[in-house]
Amino acid sequence: MTRWEYKTIKLAATGFLGGLLDTAAFENVLNGLGWDGWELVSAFDTNQSGGVTRDVVAVFKRPVVA
Repeated sequence: MTRWEYKTIKLAATGFLGGLLDTAAFENVLNGLGWDGWELVSAFDTNQSGGVTRDVVAVFKRPVVA
């Protein structure tokens, strides 16, 4: 049976009211974790009042090596 470990990261949106995500930085984080064996399972945004994106949270998993 495969056992998994999980990791979450949070990337903050920028801008006066939020809502701006540095996609190049996000891509670099995703690629770096991918090279380390992490697989992206889910990504979602958190909102502040007015519906503006405050953060993006990404969840990763990889098999545990026994």
